[in-house]
Amino acid sequence: MEEVGRVTHFFNKISVAVVELNGTLRVGDNIRIKGKNTDFEQTVESMEIEHKPVEEAGPGDSIGLKVKERVREGDIVYKL
Repeated sequence: MEEVGRVTHFFNKISVAVVELNGTLRVGDNIRIKGKNTDFEQTVESMEIEHKPVEEAGPGDSIGLKVKERVREGDIVYKL
């Protein structure tokens, strides 16, 4: 598992995590989000930068990522 980012914010109503990336992430990648109370895997189905859909994002980008479960600030995003 490779660490690719960290959750900085979570929008509960729309189930979107804001992730600050330190690696590359693409639509279709399988990820695991892990924290003190969080641990699940999912496929990246959509992500956005500044409300525009993107297929790929890299280090330094802050992305909006649709997640299937609740995440918390500080949770770590791993690429499987």
